[in-house]
Amino acid sequence: MCYNTLMKFIEKIKTKKSQEPEIVRAQIEPYFAAAEAGLSAEQVATRRDGGWPNLPIKPPGKTVAQIVLSNVFTYFNMLFFFLAICVFAVGSWRNAVFLGVVFANMGIGIVQELKAKKTMDKLTVLSTPKGVLVRDGKAVTVPTDEAVRDDIAIFTAGNQIFADAVIVSGKCTANESLITGEAHEIKKEVGSELLSGSFIASGECRARLTNVGADSYVNKLTIEAKKIKEPQKSEMMRSLTKLIVIIGILIIPLGFMMATKEIVWLGRDTQSGVVATVASLVGMIPEGLYLLTSLALTAGVVRLAQKKTLVHDMGCIETLARVDVLCVDKTGTITESKMDVEGVSLLYPDEYSWQETERIIKEYVAAQRADNETMRAIRSRFGGAGGRTPLSVMDFSSAKKYGAVTFSKDESYIFGAPDVMLGSRYTEYEGIIEEKAAKGSRVLLFAKINSEVPEELSPEMLVPIALLMLKNKVREDAPDTFKYFAKQGVAIKVISGDNALAVSEVAKSASIENADKYIDARNFKTDADIAEAMDKYTVFGRVTPEQKKKFVQALKSGGHTVAMTGDGVNDVLALKEADCSIAMAAGSDAACQVSHIVLLNSSFASMPSVVAEGRRVINNIERSASLFLVKNIFSFILAIITLLFTLPYPVTAAQLSLVNGFTIGIPGFILAMEPNSRRISGKFLPNIIKRAAPGGLTNLVLVLGVIISCTVFKIDEKMMGTICTLMLALVGLMVVHRACTPYNLLRKILMVLLCLGFAVSALFLKNLFTLTDINTESRILLVVFGLLAWPVLKTWTKIGEYLNAKYEAFTAHRHKVRKKAKRV
Repeated sequence: MCYNTLMKFIEKIKTKKSQEPEIVRAQIEPYFAAAEAGLSAEQVATRRDGGWPNLPIKPPGKTVAQIVLSNVFTYFNMLFFFLAICVFAVGSWRNAVFLGVVFANMGIGIVQELKAKKTMDKLTVLSTPKGVLVRDGKAVTVPTDEAVRDDIAIFTAGNQIFADAVIVSGKCTANESLITGEAHEIKKEVGSELLSGSFIASGECRARLTNVGADSYVNKLTIEAKKIKEPQKSEMMRSLTKLIVIIGILIIPLGFMMATKEIVWLGRDTQSGVVATVASLVGMIPEGLYLLTSLALTAGVVRLAQKKTLVHDMGCIETLARVDVLCVDKTGTITESKMDVEGVSLLYPDEYSWQETERIIKEYVAAQRADNETMRAIRSRFGGAGGRTPLSVMDFSSAKKYGAVTFSKDESYIFGAPDVMLGSRYTEYEGIIEEKAAKGSRVLLFAKINSEVPEELSPEMLVPIALLMLKNKVREDAPDTFKYFAKQGVAIKVISGDNALAVSEVAKSASIENADKYIDARNFKTDADIAEAMDKYTVFGRVTPEQKKKFVQALKSGGHTVAMTGDGVNDVLALKEADCSIAMAAGSDAACQVSHIVLLNSSFASMPSVVAEGRRVINNIERSASLFLVKNIFSFILAIITLLFTLPYPVTAAQLSLVNGFTIGIPGFILAMEPNSRRISGKFLPNIIKRAAPGGLTNLVLVLGVIISCTVFKIDEKMMGTICTLMLALVGLMVVHRACTPYNLLRKILMVLLCLGFAVSALFLKNLFTLTDINTESRILLVVFGLLAWPVLKTWTKIGEYLNAKYEAFTAHRHKVRKKAKRV
């Protein structure tokens, strides 16, 4: 009862700390600034001081106080302190030596989290989202939390809307899929409302900020979601939490029963009974397991931060370790973002001469507001000066695959993907287009329409003028990067909006396996077509943003763990859907905001080290966690057996602390930080139980054998405890030996130091760890059971492997049956 009250009080303090201080807002009338002038510096200061800044609803990460509280006031720490009070109360202070491990865990946890916080805070400053505002008649770039209500913001394609706003000039299309779930692009003009959390798909506008900070639409949704739903944990953290909850529930009634058995049923004195009960409970508590996991994940985040990689969600480290499919875009990933115009091919030179074509393209470029890589390349080649003012401009859209400019009611020009624009007429030009695409060029069509641009384009309306060939240079490090993934068993899927043949040629030059297997995504009529194609093809061309999302969904439905890289607005939906999303910092704001990981150096070559870090962390956590579970499995089963058969619990808390230190604590933390790039398979909890069970059951068999033998040969309890301690240490070191295989220099040194450390402690610190000298009969027992240790461990291991193989065969058969039934 007292504990529950204390924990509720601490939780209240932590919650209070994590909330933003309440902002007092002064009554300031809305000001409708001119789009070209914006607010003055004085007006900005008035709104900032008056409580109208665009502050986030919560500070990033934990505060220092929260870090200390979360490491000190844990359920098991409180339980350890209670057990320590019990042994102090009966005068057996030496059996409170386990507190040393508890304080060490707290200290290490606090120091490591503070160190991680310092590193992440520095990196977060570098990646703080920024916006362009108009102030005192000038466009300035500032962090979005420095914007205030009534500011005039400039939004262009790829920008995420950071506060609710109303357009005062210009027009654009907005994608609200991140907040509404609808993927349609919505036209926005003067007077239209822009919702925070949506992003600009195309166009450019200036908008007055109306709702900022906690008042904005997206922040209201966030606050409401927090009331309804706790943040999602990774599979590993969910498993650990579940395990700890189960242990936490079972340990209390078991403790009462163990105390009753030791003091009442066996008639032992109070000190001996309390010491034995405390020892049994200490053995059941996985005191360093949760800490080890948190530290390993935190260390992984810090190491990634040192490599200029920002992790938004710590749980994605585990997902990275399990990734078996990586979806990539062509531009910015396989190739450099920068494009160059490689050539121009006039389709009807007699009607449209080079001079005439060049003039029209210049006018088109001058009229277009878009500032994407394609337009930059064309501006660089043709210049951006035009003599005519357009009637209307349609910015390029990822959904439509083209853009347009209208100069009069009977003269418009359209520029984009030839196969999309030409439709049924594509076969007329297929030969020349495919010839250019086969060289890896991005081929775009420039055409005329003798009218204004309609909502739905008809191929018969087009008068083709010229083909423009653009090319991105393949990144120098791309081939090595993709070879790494092939070696690691990670399949690559290239998903692009460009021509499938052109993308295939680029993928081949980047050494992507099966790059010759390509398909045009317009061939897909149903979701079933997509699911079937994901198994057959590697390269997908003419993919729409909505299809990218469906591709990821299909892969996930097929049992794959999917990572997605992207940098553009057209990648946002798929990034949001992927198990782990990675954005390039140089890409769009929206892509960076929705992604789990942001590569601050925007280099795809960083991906192998990012994936390797994920695998290193999870592999080592699994390996080290299995060491902790050996003790827990043994302690729980032994406690139940001693209850059922009214046997004395053989070891003390001090003896268990000695064994745990050299067979679990030290090796667990060291092994958790080693390199390990093996891909993860299976679920976390079953994996560690399979690893730990042979060691735990070996301990159980040998200790029960020692207890029975000591009872038969009338060896006293102190000697029995010493023999059991030595047996537990022997088996524990054998388990560590197996975890260290294959050996490297560090593991050899670790193994030698562990053996020496335990031997020195057992010989020279007997009193501290409540060990005693043993007689001849005890030595004989020690030798006999010591010789049995390795064969028993091997036997349990083989039994486990046999049962696991049977289970996997059964699971595989059931999966085949279900898959077959699903097809039918």
